[in-house]
Amino acid sequence: MRITELLTKETIAMDLSATHKDQVIDELVSQLNQAGKLSDEVTFKEAIHARESQSTTGIGEGIAIPHAKTDAVQSAAIAFGKSIDGVDYQSLDMQPAHLFFMIAAPAGGAQTHLDALAKLSGILMDENVRAELLQAKSEEEVLNIINKHDDEATDEETEESVVASNEAAVSEEGLVLAVTACPTGIAHTYMAADALKNQAKKMGVPIKVETNGSGGIKNHLTEEEIEKASGIIVAADVHVETNRFDGKNVIQVPVADGIKRPEELINMAQDTSRKPFVAKGGKQSSSTSNEKQSVSKTIYKHLMNGVSNMLPLVISGGILMAIVFLFGENSFDPKSDQYNEFAANLWSIGSDSAFQLIVPILAGFIARSIADKPGFASGLVGGMLAVAGGSGFLGGIIAGFLAGYLTEGVKYIFKKLPQMFEGLKPTLIYPVLSVSLTGLLMVYVINPPTSWLNNLLLSGLDSLSGSNIMLLGLVLGAMMAIDMGGPFNKAAYVFATAALTEGNAAAITAAMVGGMIPPIAIATAMLIFRSKFTKAQKGSVIPNYVMGLSFITEGAIPFAAADPLRVIPSMMVGSGIGGAIALGLGSNIQAPHGGIFVILATDFGHVLQTLLAVVIGALVAAIIYGLIKPKLTKEQLEIAEEA
Repeated sequence: MRITELLTKETIAMDLSATHKDQVIDELVSQLNQAGKLSDEVTFKEAIHARESQSTTGIGEGIAIPHAKTDAVQSAAIAFGKSIDGVDYQSLDMQPAHLFFMIAAPAGGAQTHLDALAKLSGILMDENVRAELLQAKSEEEVLNIINKHDDEATDEETEESVVASNEAAVSEEGLVLAVTACPTGIAHTYMAADALKNQAKKMGVPIKVETNGSGGIKNHLTEEEIEKASGIIVAADVHVETNRFDGKNVIQVPVADGIKRPEELINMAQDTSRKPFVAKGGKQSSSTSNEKQSVSKTIYKHLMNGVSNMLPLVISGGILMAIVFLFGENSFDPKSDQYNEFAANLWSIGSDSAFQLIVPILAGFIARSIADKPGFASGLVGGMLAVAGGSGFLGGIIAGFLAGYLTEGVKYIFKKLPQMFEGLKPTLIYPVLSVSLTGLLMVYVINPPTSWLNNLLLSGLDSLSGSNIMLLGLVLGAMMAIDMGGPFNKAAYVFATAALTEGNAAAITAAMVGGMIPPIAIATAMLIFRSKFTKAQKGSVIPNYVMGLSFITEGAIPFAAADPLRVIPSMMVGSGIGGAIALGLGSNIQAPHGGIFVILATDFGHVLQTLLAVVIGALVAAIIYGLIKPKLTKEQLEIAEEA
């Protein structure tokens, strides 16, 4: 699409009467409205001011590009205005602005519109264009200038030439990478990208720029390129995934700096003496790394993505439900004499809201891990259908994987659609097809057998008693200690949480007791067998007791990592015994997290029995570990002290 299909005579105001910023906005919005481009003038103006409140769109060099993407736009358009005297637009260079381009983009704008807007942003980086526009005397002359430079623009490279250019860049020494992004992903994103590319060309520096625009991510940086790069510039006013740059020379600045300081930023990116960037939470591999992972690791990664996003709902909902029991066992039931309105509201928030979202969120984030954002909607819908169809957690997990891979299939089938349909893919084609396919398969294929299996498992759990239920406690308790936060631990916890949502608390009781024991056992072992631990290790006694009592199993991980062959078996024995004793004595914890706090709140009648199970399990694990752990030699103690 040509720029002049959006910028027309009707949207040009040759001589603005405005003397300050707000008046410029008023005149250009009015111009667009008179041209029939807006469906709601007031709402669009509010969107323009909202964008200005984030950062000024006066980019310097006498240019301002106010813009907004909103439903108030009837059809994509560009308004142009000129002020010979200039207006104080609070520009980045503190100089008056003379040329104004107001970009109006509809919320669901087609990719062709967005490409044209991006192209305009790039053209305005040419000082010759700015000079010609400043001298223009008529609307026709303005359009001729834009048309002329539209023909010369290099943004309309073919996909093949872009790929070839990128391959050439990554093969060169001194490669610089960049990511640009602004709140609306329209103007500043592409102006910063063009400024960096133009400056790099002048300096003879190979560069590749990833744009996080309103049409999605373009020129995605690969692991190979990141590994090769001497430095990475992140010029953005919105969140950009930076964990992938762990250990690299990273320069993070506002998107406006990419426009105004490209040479300085490129020089900084080439300065390899700078302190390496440290990612929060460690480096995250990009999706391309999945090809190097085994199938089991890939599946586990997707599952854990769903579980980790589900856990805040589990924990918050569970704690709120636990608080409710402080008001009375039936304080949330309007028919009970114990009814308390505040407690009932807490129960509604925890049980009827947070807990109802657990399965959809689990499924949604599994699907998103597989197919990125396009898979999220179908994953959520699949999770909702799993709940409605009685498939529970098992159905939610299946729904997540089903939705993710179906979305990937839809993306593959439609990847060769003409460019004009690019904007419709994420907003119409992907969600409609993936949601429909996922929903139909869940209703007719997945839910019937999964619901039957889910009911069978829960019925079997309900029927357990005596020695059988102690066996359940033994198995679940031991699983919580195998890897202390890893796949076995999570599998046991997910199963236990699923059972709790169905009204059976036996599994979560065993899982919580089993998960509390390892840190407590480690701390106890350090008190009983003091000579077998370093001074630094013994300093963690109190923290381990606190973590254990709070049901934070991960406190034992450092010890398990240092001595797995002794720590893990001893912890499994202790946790298994603790889980079996707790269920055998009738413990019945009614919340999925919180340790001693929810035990007191939800199962006060069995507090002594539950604590007895924890104490016995911890003592068994501590004694086994202490007996099989060798004493530290004098040399080991000296090394530990030096460390």
